[in-house]
Amino acid sequence: MISPVGVAVADPKPTIKSAKAKLERLNAKADKVVDRYNTATEREKKAKKLYSKLNESYKRKLATVATLRGRIITAAVNDYQIGADMTSWPAMMAEGDPSGLLSGMAMAGQMQAERAERLAAFDRENKGLKADRDDAQDALVAADEEREEVEKERSEILKLIKEQKKLLTKLGAYRTGNPNSTGIKYTGSASGNAALVLRFAFAQVGKPYVYGGTGPGGYDCSGFTQASWRAGGVTLPRTTWQQWAWGAKRKVDMKDLQPGDLIFSEGLGHVTIYAGNGRIVHAPQTGDVIKVVKLSDYGRSVVGAIRP
Repeated sequence: MISPVGVAVADPKPTIKSAKAKLERLNAKADKVVDRYNTATEREKKAKKLYSKLNESYKRKLATVATLRGRIITAAVNDYQIGADMTSWPAMMAEGDPSGLLSGMAMAGQMQAERAERLAAFDRENKGLKADRDDAQDALVAADEEREEVEKERSEILKLIKEQKKLLTKLGAYRTGNPNSTGIKYTGSASGNAALVLRFAFAQVGKPYVYGGTGPGGYDCSGFTQASWRAGGVTLPRTTWQQWAWGAKRKVDMKDLQPGDLIFSEGLGHVTIYAGNGRIVHAPQTGDVIKVVKLSDYGRSVVGAIRP
């Protein structure tokens, strides 16, 4: 329909359905950005830890080398003085047997050579350690640069999602969640560590989805699966991509799903936990809470599953 010239036509009032659809598109994009952000953060942590370890060791080694160098210099001065006394004309005249004098001089020379070799060995070790420290520092710089780059993109996504939060709030469709929620009781058939996983996961139901969240008051999708499987005694990597790679040899066919298995969406932007009986429990997206839903209502294409 063409509006009359000069007549302003108001934009159609957004509906809950259109708002949620737009939010899902934003979250699909944000999932990947946040996963890269989490990955960069993990790399930065490891780089800092490695750098700190090597740098402290480097400082200790420097002090050791400095101490050794001082001792060798002192010993060298003493050896020189002893040697000078031994080779002076009065000393040579007083020495009844020249072979004794030569033997003493040879021993002094051997002691100096041994000390010099020890110092050279420490210097070689120190240079190698310094190279390691410099490599760690380069890794730290690279990790910082990577995180800063991802942070820029993540910040932009969060601004857009903030707008959607406001829209959903006006429409009464935004769920803030309760960080102190005690969840619901798991009564399924899982056993062993899978039962521990699902008891923990169900106890988190009602808590808010939080980007970068690892609990206890809120989680993102991979933070939720990591915490749940930690309760089952298994240490998963932090991000969705890392968890999928970790489980490369633990993949299971979707028709063979068992409670506790992790299900990954296409593009690896999201991960959920299979709860049994065709249901999943997961931390969905911004404006929603951890919840149990039917796998058939998941709404995202699935790439596969793994069994930790």
